[in-house]
Amino acid sequence: MSMFDPWNYRKDSGYSEGTDITGYKIAAVDGDIGKVDEATYDVGAASLVVDTGPWILGRKVLLPAGVVQRVDTEDEKVYVDRTKDQIKDSPEYDPSTGDYDDREYRERLGSYYGEYYDRGL
Repeated sequence: MSMFDPWNYRKDSGYSEGTDITGYKIAAVDGDIGKVDEATYDVGAASLVVDTGPWILGRKVLLPAGVVQRVDTEDEKVYVDRTKDQIKDSPEYDPSTGDYDDREYRERLGSYYGEYYDRGL
């Protein structure tokens, strides 16, 4: 098993460089959670801002690209290998405070998701 790389898309995810996945639906392992509001594709810093709509009271979450299991461009859907609760319990993302570019926040978020992979969950 390879080490979890939170800020890069997996080579086998089906993501192709240059593909804009903004607006794609996001599916956790136990159901849909929202849609991609923003996406970054920078190597070593790729992530998705997900608008969860009413699911968690309109909260937006930041997902590192490493949790993306598969991108389906035909159905415009991104599948992540985390549960709704794991995503809901992630370190809170606040776009108004600049978390998106905050190194400490990104390290905390990468570590949060990395623990699941380290434990094989």
